[in-house]
Amino acid sequence: MSLTANWSYPTAIRFGAGRISEIADACAVAGIKKPLLITDRGLAEMEITTRTLDLLEKAGLGRAIFADVDPNPNEKNAEAGVKAFKEGGHDGVVAFGGGSGLDLGKLVAFWAGQTRPIWDFEDVGDWWTRADADAIAPIVAVPTTAGTGSEVGRASVITNSVTEEKKIIFHPKFLPAVVICDPELTVGMPPFITAGTGLDAFAHCVEAFSSPHYHPMSQGMALEGMRLVKDYLPRAYADGSDIEARAQMMSAAAMGATAFQKGLGAIHALSHPIGAIYHTHHGTTNAVCMPAVLQFNSSAIAARMDMAARYLDIDGGFDGFCGFVDGLNADLGIPKKLRGLGIENPDIDRIVKGALSDPSTGGNPIEMTAENTRTLLEQII
Repeated sequence: MSLTANWSYPTAIRFGAGRISEIADACAVAGIKKPLLITDRGLAEMEITTRTLDLLEKAGLGRAIFADVDPNPNEKNAEAGVKAFKEGGHDGVVAFGGGSGLDLGKLVAFWAGQTRPIWDFEDVGDWWTRADADAIAPIVAVPTTAGTGSEVGRASVITNSVTEEKKIIFHPKFLPAVVICDPELTVGMPPFITAGTGLDAFAHCVEAFSSPHYHPMSQGMALEGMRLVKDYLPRAYADGSDIEARAQMMSAAAMGATAFQKGLGAIHALSHPIGAIYHTHHGTTNAVCMPAVLQFNSSAIAARMDMAARYLDIDGGFDGFCGFVDGLNADLGIPKKLRGLGIENPDIDRIVKGALSDPSTGGNPIEMTAENTRTLLEQII
């Protein structure tokens, strides 16, 4: 089976090994003549990044990079990125990297043409209509991990550095015009990043599948996304050069991010404030939270997960599914508790407050209250 394809859902995706060679054409399709490549500090000097800049420069599109991006990007990163975008006279963004680079790149393309503060566009009600849609610069997205799926998302997660809260900034035009999913770009990911990002994709699929909202298209996508992670994440973790496993995980990441239009839940509601306050890796934090959240939601999702277990060829229904998650986390070196992420004395009240105000809370199948969320968090500590 060939793992090369062109997809038009949910946007134009050029999928396959070696397709980063098409970056200049992707910019042309998006209408970008002078792109700013935005990535994180860790990727700035890596070969996959310099090669992409070489391709842009050779095509006459210049050679400009902004990499002042934190692992959990904040409004200060965004302000610096907008300054670089404007001073360089750029007309579009190549968002390049994992979740941080992709989210910050999309945000810069969005915010550079706006006049209001960034927090005015938080994903609340119809706040996105405050934006001048015509002033949003085009985006080409190039993921270099297989986890967040931000390359096919209509939002960016950004940390308010003052309040230490993660906020979701949303607009339909955050969705990149063209995406290049080249699994060769993920071959260099170290095992712990492969694990954390892959389990982020799995969490997206699990929470979308568990959400009570009606969205059968997302439901089907979440189920198949779980299967791809089950079958291919252990392979990618064991052998980073396994290009088939890397490709299938890139598919799972995009599927998870598309599926969670149906909703997220307590896993993300907890991991967002934990990550904002303690700067933990997002996907790894999700993985630590997942077993307890599955039990927390058991009365609402057991029958549904029985069905998922059958599809995934896991014996034992819901209990078997939970056992699989525990085993997968252990095999991938995921700590069982937050202490394993270096969090010794977490501010429980602050995390609970942040979780209950997080938009993900609304997609959880069991209503989250101050009391039961505190109990849930104490189990994870």
